[in-house]
Amino acid sequence: MPADLDADAPRIRADARAAIVRSSSRRALLVPAVIGLYVAATPHGPHRPVVIGVVAAMAAFAGATWWAAARIARSRARVGVQAAALVVNIVGSCALTMLEGGIASPLGVLLPSCVIFYAIMMPPRMFAVAAALTAVAYWTAALLGGPAPAGYAVVYTLGMGAVSYLCLRHAAALAGLRRRLAEVSRVDPLTRSLNRRGFDEQLEHAVAQARRTGQPVTLILTDLDKFKLINDTWGHQAGDDVLTATARTMNNALRDTDLVGRLGGDEFGALLTGTGPDDAPAIVERLRTALETGAPASLGYATCPTEATTVEELRRLADARAYADKTTRTGRTPAQRHVEQARKHTATPTTTRVTRTERRRRSIADMGRLCAADSSVAVVYAALFATHSPHRLTIGVVCALGVLYGVGVVAGAGWLSRSAYVRPMMALNAVLLFALAIVVPLLDGGVASTTGVGMLAPMPLIALGARLRVAVPWLALDAAAYLALAATVGNPGLAYPIMHLVGFGLVTAACAVQGSASAERRRRLTDLSQTDALTGLLNRRGVEDRITDRLRGGDPVGLVLVDLDGFKTLNDTAGHAAGDELLRWVATTLTAHAPPGSVVGRLGGDEFVALIPGADAQAVAEELRAALAPRTAASVGVAVPDSEGTGFAELYAHADTHLYAEKAVRRRGAAQDVAGVTVT
Repeated sequence: MPADLDADAPRIRADARAAIVRSSSRRALLVPAVIGLYVAATPHGPHRPVVIGVVAAMAAFAGATWWAAARIARSRARVGVQAAALVVNIVGSCALTMLEGGIASPLGVLLPSCVIFYAIMMPPRMFAVAAALTAVAYWTAALLGGPAPAGYAVVYTLGMGAVSYLCLRHAAALAGLRRRLAEVSRVDPLTRSLNRRGFDEQLEHAVAQARRTGQPVTLILTDLDKFKLINDTWGHQAGDDVLTATARTMNNALRDTDLVGRLGGDEFGALLTGTGPDDAPAIVERLRTALETGAPASLGYATCPTEATTVEELRRLADARAYADKTTRTGRTPAQRHVEQARKHTATPTTTRVTRTERRRRSIADMGRLCAADSSVAVVYAALFATHSPHRLTIGVVCALGVLYGVGVVAGAGWLSRSAYVRPMMALNAVLLFALAIVVPLLDGGVASTTGVGMLAPMPLIALGARLRVAVPWLALDAAAYLALAATVGNPGLAYPIMHLVGFGLVTAACAVQGSASAERRRRLTDLSQTDALTGLLNRRGVEDRITDRLRGGDPVGLVLVDLDGFKTLNDTAGHAAGDELLRWVATTLTAHAPPGSVVGRLGGDEFVALIPGADAQAVAEELRAALAPRTAASVGVAVPDSEGTGFAELYAHADTHLYAEKAVRRRGAAQDVAGVTVT
């Protein structure tokens, strides 16, 4: 982090807090704005002067917090002001509900819709407080306000409580998913240590903190000796085992507070906080000794701020010392026992895993939970309060079936999310839920009945969990059905259905914005987690996922594995910067010369892969080799599905075998050429 940005960090945090205060104030203005329109449309309603006064007070408080957002953000009273804003909104909504006639009035939707809004905007602990205050306010309005149908307050409390809990749970799950994706985007898929992106972020932060506080931080760069020989002799799988064992060994040899990352190929880094230049040499030697069992390594280090003050200076000095270490010491040649030792001690570490169907599974399960919860509330209503309804038994039976159906959806969510028929099955599921939501209010007397809210209850969760192109048609259909039922069954008047639809519509819009923003962040994090930070190609994780998807299609394809010849020598003689530049050029060249529709990725180090559409993968492989020839020689291996397996792992193993068979033939040919020249 640059010094000026580091110095501006407090101001940036204050600006972020001010933005949050302004955003909360704008949201708080929605209630008085909507009620103002309602009052303007119903000028002859009861207590209009008092209602206008309450609305004006709520608007004035929200406007004042918006205007003073910067000062509030810098004040120690910031939390108190935000708590006061919450209380003003809840108390004002309660007062408006009672003034208008109670919870069964058109304004009875204010507090129920507010609690759903709090569920998607607040962390769990704060939401618990807000929900408790809202419940107290709602029941105050229920007891002191005008009369309501039997069970109205109970059904609304249970129903909105269930919807709010599910929205809170869904929002928390999405936030957790984003955190896990962020973690995955910074982890090397092979070694489970930090990848280059994650390590660089930590390094920049540590250097900025070292400059600010003077607390030293040491960077260690590790480069395995003659690692290319392991790959060339025993294959890439053996090399992968050694790399995994190297990361594991480095983590075990260092403190828990130290960080280890794979920077590319066989280059690793370690970040040691609180370690100065006096302590670093001993740690480097301890690390070198630990690595001897798996693969000999050259190491270099540099310390900030005593030896370097920027990330580039730190890297340059550590890299120079690693190169000096490589050239001055004898360096042992890796032997078969090193590979066997690595395989013996290599275990796949636990890591964060985000499945591709996880969000879909959660959304399906939450809709099942909502169906079960709403149906359970309706069963309670039918059993306790619908004593005078001629359709009491029918409502109870229909809702009991709804409970069973919802439980079944929750139980089968995992299978549904993985099914090839998930879209038509979820469309059928939506139709059934939609029908259930209409049937009960229809039997109970319309939208103003106790169970009328069941038609609106699913809207926020649909907007939060489904993509907009899927959610919008269903939400529009639900709203149209609600208005149609209001116009044909019972006599709720115009104000009641309009205000309820507006209240839930605003909350649904907020959920849609929240869900859309969350989906966009997940997409960006997913792209980062599958992208190689150096070349911009797919990384190992992205390659495996993308190729696995393509192989399921059954179209003719071929897997081409490309391994650069002499790349290790370039890194050791010209430095890693030159090697990085060549890797970026290779990535650009392969992408430009691969046929349209190819999947191109970097598996690690100087190993690239391409899934080629069509049947003539060998010819394409030769074209790619020729395209790379002006700057680097390359060995290639080709595998074709069916004849050499159908999965990525099988194709990769066959292509790797062919690649090293070709490499061995080329080495023998080169040796014969040298022998011939010598004889001459």
